[in-house]
Amino acid sequence: MSSIATDCLRHSGPQRSALALKRLMDLTVAMIALVSLAPLMVVLVVLIYFDDPGPIFYTSERIGKDGVAFPCFKFRTMVRNADLMRARLAALNERDAILFKLSNDPRVTRFGSYLRRYSLDELPQLMNVVRGEMSLVGPRPPLACEVEMYSPEHLVRLAVLPGLTGLWQVESRRSPSFANYIALDTRYVEQWSFWLDVKILLRTAGVILGGTGS
Repeated sequence: MSSIATDCLRHSGPQRSALALKRLMDLTVAMIALVSLAPLMVVLVVLIYFDDPGPIFYTSERIGKDGVAFPCFKFRTMVRNADLMRARLAALNERDAILFKLSNDPRVTRFGSYLRRYSLDELPQLMNVVRGEMSLVGPRPPLACEVEMYSPEHLVRLAVLPGLTGLWQVESRRSPSFANYIALDTRYVEQWSFWLDVKILLRTAGVILGGTGS
């Protein structure tokens, strides 16, 4: 990793007390959510299995804070060989540069499209929050193959814990622009405050209830 990249990873953060408060909120909200949403998650497990028998959960290696890899948990929303099919679908990509997205992805199962619409597939990542690998709010965790294509200035988004939601999700979720994606994540890192996290969480509730997910 270049010296410029290393500087990005050492990007100056908020005061230690503010980070402690953020971590306290992460743990408190994640634990309450896991307990209160447990009945819903059991129902989702059953529906996922009967819609497309196979693994219930999908674990993807993602890159977190300071470039450290971790297993990111999700409910499975795609057919079992989805990763192998991605290369064949590359020409249909609807987003630019490093991002990959298809509005009518043939790999997504029937129930998986519903899970994605309301972001229910992300619920298992509450465990990543409890484990300290993610935060409730932050840049979304990228794949290793995406990070390999980053320019040094893009690495600033790895200076904080990745999040379940963030500025990009509430301001520009459907935008195909990688530059916009990076700009919003950079703005979050540089302007972070505890109250910014609270505002993003409140706005995320509206996004989820509106069913504007992928």
